[in-house]
Amino acid sequence: MLLAVVAGPAAAAGPAVGAPGASGVADGVAGVDGVWRSDGYGTLLALDDGQLREYQTTAVSCLPGDSAQFTGRSADGTALYTGDDETVYRIRAQGRGRARLHADGSVGDRRLLRLPALPGRCTQAKPAGARAAFDVFWQTFEENYPFFAAKHLDWHAVRDRYRAKVHDGMPDGELFALLRAMVRPLHDAHVFLDAGDTGFFAQGRPGTVVPSPELDRKAQHYVERQDLAGTAPRSFAGGRIGYARLTDGTGYLRISGFGGYDSASRAYARDSAVLDGALTEVITPHLKHLILDLRINGGGSDALALQVAERLTDHPCFAYAKRTRDNPHDPTGFTRPQPVRVTPAPGRHRYTGPLAVLTGGETYSAGETLTQAFMQRPAFTVRVGQNTQGVFSDILTRTLPDGWTFGLPNEEYLTPSGTTFDGPGIPADIRAGDFVHDISRGTPDSAFTQALAALRAHDSRPPTSDGPARRG
Repeated sequence: MLLAVVAGPAAAAGPAVGAPGASGVADGVAGVDGVWRSDGYGTLLALDDGQLREYQTTAVSCLPGDSAQFTGRSADGTALYTGDDETVYRIRAQGRGRARLHADGSVGDRRLLRLPALPGRCTQAKPAGARAAFDVFWQTFEENYPFFAAKHLDWHAVRDRYRAKVHDGMPDGELFALLRAMVRPLHDAHVFLDAGDTGFFAQGRPGTVVPSPELDRKAQHYVERQDLAGTAPRSFAGGRIGYARLTDGTGYLRISGFGGYDSASRAYARDSAVLDGALTEVITPHLKHLILDLRINGGGSDALALQVAERLTDHPCFAYAKRTRDNPHDPTGFTRPQPVRVTPAPGRHRYTGPLAVLTGGETYSAGETLTQAFMQRPAFTVRVGQNTQGVFSDILTRTLPDGWTFGLPNEEYLTPSGTTFDGPGIPADIRAGDFVHDISRGTPDSAFTQALAALRAHDSRPPTSDGPARRG
């Protein structure tokens, strides 16, 4: 995704973007042409001649990033730009040098502040060499990563230890190994380094496994054999969603990711439509109980995840609040939290009964933000399994001067009390066996069994009892 998740081709820098309104598209894109700085994210946007160009900034660098093309205006005058990955970006001027940016598929907005012109360093030649790559890499984490204290890593000591080992002309393999060693102690699944043919680095929390298509297939076969008595669930969204109805009327809904539902289109609107169709098929009247299995879920769009929550309640509720590091010199400086709420989906049948959510260390990102959104669900909701992975932020993707790409988190998702689950993940109400180990050993699915037991036990409780749900 432009500006946040996926790095793309570098845009050509040019000095002619400083004057608002100097656009070759009709009379310019009224109110938004010019240069903007985002509050947080270390990003500048240059809008001119129907093109949006991103610049990735730190105190030591300004490098061209992705781009998008002007594709029209919405009914309220918002300017629409579309990236190569089909993501639509919506920019609306708010007067006095302010604007808002929203990307389809995101649950929050970015505040933009107008600049008089693009800074001169953004039009200069890119720095080159291993030392420049090291400095941009270190500085980007220094200005954006929120969790050094929680991870007990002295990032300044890391610089002092490794920078003396860097020299221009060193082999790519040595530089890759050095950068990898710098971030390995974070054990953060939203940190990655992609050095092309030289290597790729990513990892999960110790004791967990990174979700993959192969693991997803193994999980599907295991569930069919262990829990569904050999019955193959109905498949939706290119196999990323499966559903079965148990003999006692309980629904079993398994979601392995939030996105990539249609091989013919990467657009969020298409994914949303496919998800809506799948949920309409499975959320029907007379559904007695529902088990939602997120145990092998690689994440994706938070907005798609929220779309699931909106079909599982009749009452609005708080999901989480999202904030971003916005002070390069102060790791405790954040933007004002943006509250995100679950609003019942209008015009759709909604399930409002008892819900069991299966989670584990392989529940990532949007799978976790959905789990967090359920914590304030008014109806009985219970989490069964193990802690989620502990990574909630969008991935801030950056490009090094040599073309390598890397990513890191820069956001926090807050509970009503202002805490986060980054690192340890969201705990289960009822702890059960390790799902990946159960799959590899062929042992019974204890989490599924305990989820069924919790739902059935809820039926026998007095009507005013809501059980162990909604902690945090």
